[in-house]
Amino acid sequence: MYKLLLKLFSSAIVTSALFAGFTSAQILTQAQIAAKQQSPYTPGAALRGSTFTSEQQTQGASEPVLTNQALSNGQYMLSHRDGVLLPGEQRVDLLLPPSELGAPAPFGANLFAGGYESERIDGLNDDYLIAPGDKINIWLWGAVNFSQIVTVDNQGNIFIPNIGPVAVANTKASQVNGLVTQQIKQIYQKNVQVYVNLLTATPVSVYIAGPVIRPGQYAGMASDSVLYFLKRAGGIDADRGSYRHIKVLREGQIETSFDLYDFLRKGALPDFTFKDKDVILVEPQGATVTVAEGARNPFRFEFSSQQATGEDLAEFARPLAKISHVGVIGTRSDGPFSIYMPFQEFANFVLRDGDRLVFNDDWDPEIYDVQVSGSHLGPSYFTVRKQTRLYDLLNQIEIDPLLSDASNVYILRESVAKRQKEMIDQSLDRLERSVYTAPVQSTGEGTIRAQEAGLVSDFVQRAKQIQPLGKVIVSDGGKIANILLEQGDEIVIPQKSDLIHIGGEVLMPQSVVFNSQANVEDYVAWAGGFTERANYERILIVHANGLSTFVGATNQHWITSEAGISLKPGDQILVLPKVDAKALQAVKDITQIIYQIAVAANVVLD
Repeated sequence: MYKLLLKLFSSAIVTSALFAGFTSAQILTQAQIAAKQQSPYTPGAALRGSTFTSEQQTQGASEPVLTNQALSNGQYMLSHRDGVLLPGEQRVDLLLPPSELGAPAPFGANLFAGGYESERIDGLNDDYLIAPGDKINIWLWGAVNFSQIVTVDNQGNIFIPNIGPVAVANTKASQVNGLVTQQIKQIYQKNVQVYVNLLTATPVSVYIAGPVIRPGQYAGMASDSVLYFLKRAGGIDADRGSYRHIKVLREGQIETSFDLYDFLRKGALPDFTFKDKDVILVEPQGATVTVAEGARNPFRFEFSSQQATGEDLAEFARPLAKISHVGVIGTRSDGPFSIYMPFQEFANFVLRDGDRLVFNDDWDPEIYDVQVSGSHLGPSYFTVRKQTRLYDLLNQIEIDPLLSDASNVYILRESVAKRQKEMIDQSLDRLERSVYTAPVQSTGEGTIRAQEAGLVSDFVQRAKQIQPLGKVIVSDGGKIANILLEQGDEIVIPQKSDLIHIGGEVLMPQSVVFNSQANVEDYVAWAGGFTERANYERILIVHANGLSTFVGATNQHWITSEAGISLKPGDQILVLPKVDAKALQAVKDITQIIYQIAVAANVVLD
């Protein structure tokens, strides 16, 4: 439960910290600004701020307004107004929304990220509805010749001599020819041909008000969608505007309303024809709840009313199939609260404004997936119960006794590999700190330490790329420990081998046929002997069961095995590199890390 609360509060803490530490200026190129404007979590126009010269800043400036101007070097500056400007320089404040600072963006924030408002053509599509002010060309030929361009009047009619007024308002452009022809044929019934065509559509002027980026007056076609006009205004302000409560006012009365969630989820957008002086009013953002993680749509969702149930939210957020529990943190009339409940109970839970929740996979798995590799017969994957031990599974695995070395079974375990990786990384971090924080007594020593730091840094970067195997030694002397299995375990049954593998700091790494009369010195000699960098004092022996031991030498030529250590078929001999004490001060630390990596990953890192 403590970890869950940390998850719930982490995003808010990070956001606050970023706001608090947002003091230094950052330089952004024009391409980076464009990229931010196209970001799926950023409204179409994210630039908010004022352009200042250094003189204006000294005298003080008014509240920020939207601007697109750049610095003298063609870049944008992201900073507070208290930053120092050079004479003649200009600056644009870029106020990033919470989505840029780690908090989830509101659902639908990417709706206005595209540039579709500049991609429209002339508005004369087949479904365009005729409106007052449109111009229509009429041709008559045959018994009567007539050609005239007429304008749709305020009553939605066109006037044709000898015919009279014809109502064409709200008729589709594709149907206007048939409608007018039908009216003319009632008078001229024979020997008259008619052709009618919509020439131009009259633009309408629409006002956009409320929490949008650039409120004001915009021109468009009467058939343009509400999305087009909102995009012209920069889109809805993601932090203040509502995506669910958008009204169109005509002469002070509500003509229609839009809920963009219906469009985002179902593609439903009501047909509506705008008229001059219509007002698109975006209402303030209503009650919201934030989904931090565990869902396909981790956004900030707005309620259609002041509260909603968990079932309503799940329909929008779409939790992952593996979710078992839900954590909710928020504030009620009696103060802050938090609750952790099964997903089934969440459906009827009442959410309020400001709630923040996490969908969590908190199942206690009763079945494990275990892999078998190496020399065996039959399937490679098994599904076992939680209490299954190694013997229970080995009894189900078929092997060929002539090919499988069943006495040297070992396990590769993810949790062990992760722990080994953590220990190696901790050792590497301590090594870096010791090198970078070592005191320097003279200029010459400082130069040496700087070179040493570069070498150590390169070694650390390569060492951190090594992935430990996570070996669990379960067999020794033909006896196998009957341990509990874990999720993701890989049981390795080695194949019987007649070879000894020699690698590391030898001249010719290779595999040699096992000889019961030979010792480590013989195998190293068959691999060409040691290299100049070899650490012949400690040579790593990796046995077939995964167990690692060391043998030492009194000099470079004569090797004496420690008591109880003997080579067997399938073993590996790894000669580790020796760190030059003259070149590096941290010899002991580096040598220890080299040993750790060799044992954990069977890798010799020089």
